[in-house]
Amino acid sequence: MPSFDQHPTVVRWREKMNAQLPDQPVLLNADVLRSLCLDAGADDVGFVEIDRPAIADQRAEILAAFPPTKMLISFVCRMNRENIRTPVRSAANMEFHANYDHANEVARRIVKALEPIGIRGLVPGASFPMEMDKFPGKVWVVSHKPVAIAAGLGHMGIHRLVIHPKFGNFIALGTILLDANVNEYTYPIDYNPCLECKLCVSACPVGAIGADGHFNFSACYTHNYREFMSGFTDWVQTIADSKNAKDYRQKVNDSESASMWQSLSFKASYKAAYCMAACPAGEDVIGPFLSNRKAYVQEVVKPLQDKVETIYVVPGSDAERYVPRRFPNKKIKRISSGIRPASIRGFLFGLSLLFQRDRAEGLNATYHFTFTGAEPSQATVIIQNKTVQVQPGLVGNANLSVVADSKTWLRFIAKEQNLIWALLLRKIRIQGSPRLLQAFGRCFPA
Repeated sequence: MPSFDQHPTVVRWREKMNAQLPDQPVLLNADVLRSLCLDAGADDVGFVEIDRPAIADQRAEILAAFPPTKMLISFVCRMNRENIRTPVRSAANMEFHANYDHANEVARRIVKALEPIGIRGLVPGASFPMEMDKFPGKVWVVSHKPVAIAAGLGHMGIHRLVIHPKFGNFIALGTILLDANVNEYTYPIDYNPCLECKLCVSACPVGAIGADGHFNFSACYTHNYREFMSGFTDWVQTIADSKNAKDYRQKVNDSESASMWQSLSFKASYKAAYCMAACPAGEDVIGPFLSNRKAYVQEVVKPLQDKVETIYVVPGSDAERYVPRRFPNKKIKRISSGIRPASIRGFLFGLSLLFQRDRAEGLNATYHFTFTGAEPSQATVIIQNKTVQVQPGLVGNANLSVVADSKTWLRFIAKEQNLIWALLLRKIRIQGSPRLLQAFGRCFPA
C-alpha cells in the first residue's frame, strides 16, 4: 500500500492545485447563471445576496445549514392550472407533488452543473421532507416566499401565496444556497400582482382569509394540512384512545382512514388550496377573468364552494362558526389541531398563529407571564380590538399576571395538567380575575 502522500488520489489533487492560480472569490455572470437555471427547467429565476436585509431573519439558519453561503438562487416552476382549479383533490394533489419533485430536480441539476467548476451549492428542498426533529417549531430550512419576493419573482397576495407577475400563483418555489457571488443581483418588482378581487376570500372553505387582509393560520392549517404533521399525530392519538375497532369507526369513517392510508403510501394530501385555485392574477392567467368575470366565477369558484365535503375545525374556533353559516352544504368535523408547544418559546411564538379574533371580540386585556424553572422568561400579551400582540418582558400594567413553572404550564396547555392542582401546589399562580384566564384560553383553542 502506498503511503498517504503517495496515494494516487492525493498526488493528482495536489498536482491539480499546484497548476491552478491562487484562490480568488468566485463571481458568476448573472446572465450566464440565469440561462443555466432556465435550461435546467426553471421558468423564472432571481438572485439574492446572503446579507440582504429582507432575509436577515433567516441568515443564521441558512448559514447553520450551509456555512459558506454567499447568495441564494430563487426560482419558480409553473404548475398546470386546471389541475389546481378542479374540485377533484386527487388531480390537484398529483400536480402539487409532481411540481415540487420537479422543482427539487431542477435545483439538483443546477447544483450538479456548477459543482465541476468548483462552486458548491445546497438544495434545501421545495417542500417536504423537512426537519421534523424541530416540530412543532420551524421545520423548514429556508422560507422560500420572502426569498422569492426579495429576488423579484412576485409579491404576496392577501391569501399569503406569492403571485408571480406572469404566471400568477400557480407556481412552486425553489431555493438554492450557493458559495459564490453574482455580478448582478435582482430586487423586488415595483407593484403587487394581487388584484384584491377577494375571490380567494369567497372560495376558502374555513374563512381563513379575511376581506380586510387578516389571515387565520390555525383555520387553514387545521383543515388543509389535516393529513400532515399535527393532523397525523391527532389521528394516531384517536387510534390510541379508541377502545376497539367499532369505537374507532365511530370517530373516523372509512373514507377518512383510506385517505390517511393514501397519504402514508403516496404523499400527504392537501384538503383545499382553493385560494390558489380561484386566484386570477398574473398576465398569463387574467384573461378569462377580465373577459367575463361572471363566467369565471361560475366555472372556477362556484364548484369549489358547492363541493360537498368534510371540513376539519377546532372546537371553539372561528372556523367552526364560519363554515355552517357560509357553506351549509359542507359538513364540519371537530378535531384537535394536534399542536402542542414543546417549549415556552414555542408557546409564545404560536400565540399569533393560533389567535381567533372573533372569539376575542369584546376582550381588551393585558397579560403578564413570568415563567420559572427549566425555561425562565417573561412576556406580555396584549389582546385588544380583536388583535394580539406578544412582547418580551413585562410591559405596562397587567389586568392578569401569571407566574408559572415552565414545565407545568406546558403540561397545562397540552391538557395533561389539571389547573386546580397546579394552583393548589402553587406551580401556577395568578393575580387578577380567573375569568380573564378563561377568556385568554377562548382566544387560542387548540
